Amino acid sequence: MDVRLTAEQRQLRDASAKLADDLGPGSVQDLGDADRIARLDKQIQITGWRSLRSDEASAVEVAIVAEEFGRGLVDAPFLGPVLADDLARRVGDDASGSTIAVGGRAIDARGYRRALRLDGTAVSAVDVGANLDAVDLTRATAEISENFTAVGDLASEDAQRWLALALATISADLVGASRGAHTLAVEYAKIREQYGKTIGSYQAIAHLLAESLALIEGSISIARHAAWAVDELEPAEAIRAGRFAKVYCARAARTVCETAIQVHGGIGNTWECLAHVFLRRVLTSTQLWPVKLEEISVGLP
Repeated sequence: MDVRLTAEQRQLRDASAKLADDLGPGSVQDLGDADRIARLDKQIQITGWRSLRSDEASAVEVAIVAEEFGRGLVDAPFLGPVLADDLARRVGDDASGSTIAVGGRAIDARGYRRALRLDGTAVSAVDVGANLDAVDLTRATAEISENFTAVGDLASEDAQRWLALALATISADLVGASRGAHTLAVEYAKIREQYGKTIGSYQAIAHLLAESLALIEGSISIARHAAWAVDELEPAEAIRAGRFAKVYCARAARTVCETAIQVHGGIGNTWECLAHVFLRRVLTSTQLWPVKLEEISVGLP
């Protein structure tokens, strides 16, 4: 495995990072800006990134966008539609206007009225209902009806590769959120002064931030391998790699986000501090396709 990104992949990373920086929420107050969200949604639609897999993009390229969107707290649908696109592609269905249903609810549901679900190897569609109150302030979650319509069946290998893609993509989102929370904490440590010095100059703070950076670097490596494995390894090995990535990235991301809140001190526990928005996204992403360490090899040869 060559971990280096190609020139095209670096361009994709830079473009998705710029979009996240330009139109992602820069504050908690921005989360309620409907005009900003509409412009963000339109720009994502123009890029065509929600149909990356139909355009023959690799799982690494899907993960690149997911990571940058997690870092920028992008609050327009991507995860659900891009996974629905890959699932529909494998079963020969039209994914336009579709997101994904998982765990009895639709995720990334803002603006979507149809969700696809994979149960074993069977793919079905369901209507998306009203939005639900959710911990995550950046991704809408909605209820789904109980009337599923059969769409088709996948080969076992295709079903496994789709699950591996889902695990790799959500792991990349967790990595991105970790990076965003860490950057927020570092920038605060550079300007917040205590006893005449910036708090980042004190070892207690510096060590916390260094430990978070080490966790992030490990997360990047294992998530990148999981994304590469989707297209390059046997399906069982791809799922195993995705499960390892999900466990590691979820635990690391929660630690990094909680550290960011701690570095902010008292203000880190207020609504106005963006750190809790990162933590909320991480906690929700952890519950999507959840994996326990003892389950890494369950059902795999």
